[in-house]
Amino acid sequence: MECRKEKGQIVLPVFYHVNPSDVRKQTGRFGEALTNHEINWKNKVQRWREALTQAANISGWDIEDGYESKFIKEISDICKRLNDQCLFVGENLVGMDSYLTELTSKLKIQSNDHDVRIVGIWGVGGIGKTTIAKAIYNQISSDFGCVSFLENVKAIHKTGGRHDLQKQLLRNITGEKHYISNISRGAKVIQETLQSRKALIVFDDIDDDLELLEYLVGEHHWFGRASRVLITTRDRNSLHKVDDLCEIEGLNLKDALKLFSLYSFQQNVPEEDYKILSNAVIRYCQGLPLAMKVLGSLLCGKRTSEWESELHKLKNIPNAKIQDVLKISYDELDRTQQAIFLDIACFFKEEDRDFVSKILDCCEMFAESGIGFLEAKCLITVSHNKIYMHDLIQEMGWEVIRQQHPKDPNKWSRLWNPDDIHRAFMSEKGMKNVETISLELSRSKEMWFTKEVFANMKKVFAKMNKLRLFRVYYSDDTMRKKYKTSLPEGFEFPCELRYLHWEGLEALPSSFDLESLVAINLKCSNVKKFGKGHHGNLKFVNVSDSQQLIKIPKLSSMPNLERLNIGGCTSFCKLHSYIGAFPDMKFLKDLLLKKTRIKELPSSIQYLTSLEILDVSKCWKIQELPYIFGNMRCVRKLCLSETRIKQVPSSIGYLESLDLSDCSNFENFPEMVKTKCLRELLLVGTAIKELPSNIGYLESLETINLRDCSNFKNFPEMVKMKCLKVLHLVGTAIKELPSSIGYLESLETINLRDCSKFEKFPKIQAGNMKCLKEPILEGTAIK
Repeated sequence: MECRKEKGQIVLPVFYHVNPSDVRKQTGRFGEALTNHEINWKNKVQRWREALTQAANISGWDIEDGYESKFIKEISDICKRLNDQCLFVGENLVGMDSYLTELTSKLKIQSNDHDVRIVGIWGVGGIGKTTIAKAIYNQISSDFGCVSFLENVKAIHKTGGRHDLQKQLLRNITGEKHYISNISRGAKVIQETLQSRKALIVFDDIDDDLELLEYLVGEHHWFGRASRVLITTRDRNSLHKVDDLCEIEGLNLKDALKLFSLYSFQQNVPEEDYKILSNAVIRYCQGLPLAMKVLGSLLCGKRTSEWESELHKLKNIPNAKIQDVLKISYDELDRTQQAIFLDIACFFKEEDRDFVSKILDCCEMFAESGIGFLEAKCLITVSHNKIYMHDLIQEMGWEVIRQQHPKDPNKWSRLWNPDDIHRAFMSEKGMKNVETISLELSRSKEMWFTKEVFANMKKVFAKMNKLRLFRVYYSDDTMRKKYKTSLPEGFEFPCELRYLHWEGLEALPSSFDLESLVAINLKCSNVKKFGKGHHGNLKFVNVSDSQQLIKIPKLSSMPNLERLNIGGCTSFCKLHSYIGAFPDMKFLKDLLLKKTRIKELPSSIQYLTSLEILDVSKCWKIQELPYIFGNMRCVRKLCLSETRIKQVPSSIGYLESLDLSDCSNFENFPEMVKTKCLRELLLVGTAIKELPSNIGYLESLETINLRDCSNFKNFPEMVKMKCLKVLHLVGTAIKELPSSIGYLESLETINLRDCSKFEKFPKIQAGNMKCLKEPILEGTAIK
C-alpha cells in the first residue's frame, strides 16, 4: 500500500475465502488471527490493520463460491496487462497483417509446442523488419515469463562490442546489473539465466559476425522450454541457426499509396490535386516503406509546384536519409563485392546471372561467390536466373560513384548517363579511371552522331587502359535497326576490354582483335565478318539481325564458346561442315540460327555434346534433321517452327520443348521413345492427323498445342499425363475426347474453340479435374 501511495502502483486485492468486510473491520477469524499476532509484533500489526482496511476498500475479487479457474483466468489477464512491456511502433502500420499472421504461424504461438523456436526476419534496409518485429513482440510478449528486445544490435556491437550487448540482454531479463569479466563468461551466464525460463528474445539488426551469433544468440538449448527467439537482419548468412524464415517484401501499390498518404496528407488517400504526383512518388519508392515515410513527411503541406520540383531533384540527387539507410549494406562489403555491386548497378542490371558471372570471373572478381553474397545482403534479387536490383539501391550505387569526384564524370570509375558520358568524352581530359560505360542512345542520338564526338572518342579510347565493359545500345527496337554507326579510321578499342556490345555498328576496325574479349554483341550491325586469329577467352557471340553477315570465325578458334547467336542474319547461308568435329568444342550450349538461309545442319553437329538449345525456326530451306540427331542427349529445347521439316527422330533424348509450329509439311509424329522429359509440344498449324498412342504415357508433359491443325481428328488415351496443364485444340477436326481425360488432375485449360465437329464432352467423375477452369467451347457442335 505504501508503493501505491508513493509510486502510484496499482493494487488489485484478491479475497480468497475471506469476507472483504472481515478484512476491512478485522472481525471474525481474520480479526482473531491479527489479535494473536499482536502479542509478538504489536507495532507492525497496527500498520497491517491500516493497510488491510485500505485494501479492503479497493475493488478486487471475492473468491468465496464458484469455479476458481474462472477467477484465475481473469487475474492472469489483468496481470499480463500490468506487466505490459509494449514497444512503440507508431500508428501508421500498413500492409503488415499478413506478415504478423505468417510469423505467428512460424513461431507456433498457438500450438502446445514446448520446443524452442528461432525464426528469422530478412529483408532490405527500410523494408519494415524492425517495425514488424516490434508489432509481433507486442502481440505475444505477455505469454512469456521474461522478455527482451535488443534493438540496433549491429550499431551497439560496433560502438560497445559484444560485452555490452550481453550485459544489456541480462539486464532486460533479470532487471539487475551483471558484472561480466569477458564474453565467454557472459555467454555462460546468459545460458544459465535463460535455460530454466520461458523467454521471448528479439535480436534486431544482426549481422553475420559469427562470434556475435555464438556468444549472444547461442544455441537452442540455451533457452527454456517453449521459448521463442526472433532475429531481424539484412544478411541471410546470419540466419543459419533459424528454424524458419520470413522474407519481407515491398508494399503493393494499394498499401504503398495508403502509407504515403498517411504521412503526406494525414489521411488514407491523396488529395484530388495530388493524385498524379502521389502515384509518381509511389513508382519512385517501389514499395519501400522507409522511402514513403521520408518523402511523405518531406512533401507534407507543400504546393504541387514544390512536389514537382522535389521529384525532379530526386532524379539527380537522391534523398540522403533513404540513401544512408541503404548504404549500410554496401559499406559492409569487401572491395571485390563492392566492385561487383557497382558493375551490376551501372551495367548488368536485369542481365542473365550466368552471363554476368562468367564475364566478371574473367575480370578476377570471383563472381559466383560475390553475387550470392549480394543476394544474401538484399542488395540484389535473382529470379529466373536474371539479376534484379531495386531502383533506390541502384541510385545508391550511382551516388557512390558520383561522390568519387562530384561534377567531374571523366574521373568516375563507371559511366551510365548519356549526358555525363558525353561531357566526359568532350572534356578531352582523358578517362583513365573508367572501367565500364553503358550508353543508351534512344533519347540522345542527335548529340552523338557527329564527327567531333567520334574524333574525341578515338583520342580518349586509346588512353582508357582500365575499360573492361563497353556497351552502346538502343532500348527502341525500331531505332536499333534504323541507325548505324561508322567508326573513324584508326579507331582502336582498349586492350583490357572484356565485353563489347555495340548495336548498329557499321563495321569493326580493321585492326580489331578478339583475343581478350569474353563476350561480343554486334546486334543489328552491318558487319560482314568479324574476328581473326585465336579467341580462346570468347564465350558469348551475338551478331543477330546483322543482315550482311556472311562469315563467322572458325569454331576451332573459339574453343570456349558457349553461346552463338546469328539469328536474323539473312545473308548467312552455311555452317562449317565440321562444326562439332573439334574435340575442344565441348562448351557450346546455345546455337541460335533462326531466320538464316542455311539449308541443312551438318552431321558433325552430333559431336556438340553440351548443346542444350538449337533454334533453326524460320530457316525455310531446312527439310530434315541429321539422322544421328537423336543421339544428342543434352539438347533440351529444339525450335523447328516455319521450316520444311517432314519428320523428327523417334528418339529425341532428354528434350523438354519441341516446337514444330507452322511446319506445313509435317504430317506424322513418330512413336515417342525415351522422351520422358518432354514438357512442351507445339504443333500449331501442322498437317498432323493424329498423335502416337504412347504419347499418353509422357508423365512430364505440361503443354500440348494443336491449334489450327485442321486435319487432326483423334486424340489418344491420356493414361499417365498427370502433369498436363494446357491443351489447345482450336480449329481442329476432333469429334470427341477420350474418357481418360478425366484423369488429368493438373489440367487447367482446355480450348476447343471453332472445333465445329466436336459434339460431346466426356462425362467426368465427381472430384476429378479439380484444377480445370471453364472449358472454352465456342464454335463447337455442342448444344
